[in-house]
Amino acid sequence: MTERAIVPTHSAFLELKEERSGMREGYRFLDEKRLILAAEILAELGRYEREMTAFRSDYREAADALQGAVARHGLEGLAVYPPTPPLETVWQLNPRRVLGVTLLDLVETKPRAPSPAVAFGLATSPDAEACREAFETLIPRVARLAAMVANLQRLRADYARTARRARALEDVLLPEIDETLRAVESALEELEREEVVRARQVRA
Repeated sequence: MTERAIVPTHSAFLELKEERSGMREGYRFLDEKRLILAAEILAELGRYEREMTAFRSDYREAADALQGAVARHGLEGLAVYPPTPPLETVWQLNPRRVLGVTLLDLVETKPRAPSPAVAFGLATSPDAEACREAFETLIPRVARLAAMVANLQRLRADYARTARRARALEDVLLPEIDETLRAVESALEELEREEVVRARQVRA
């Protein structure tokens, strides 16, 4: 919208004021949405950091368990140890929405299957079983971390879109319509002065 495209009339002036009011309301909504999304991003980051801290701790324990198993069996002996079958864990993605953004929380709903050495009554090694269990513990943590990263990506993308729209209103559209309003108001005042002068000339 430019002032050249507006015919300076009272109705046009009122329409512009109404449009500016709508834009300001839209900006307030976008600004509030930005704050809510930022708060949700910080909360999700907090959950991610806690899960990552637990993952790093479990990973160190798994690495130590692997060293113990290798020290006892050697790499070749550990390579022929009964492998862990695919986990029978059932995962459920629980959706929740934050201002139109769908976030998915990963929840484990079925316990994991026992390791094959236990299931089939094979001779077990405490070191190898400790290594197996330590690495099995990492799997659900990695899955939850992946879900949290996906949530953060969705939140970041929506926050960026919201911020762009808010900046467009704040830096471009609102200043432009304010400038047009001032120009139309000034033109109307000039027209009113001309009308007053003509009225005086007619009376004279």
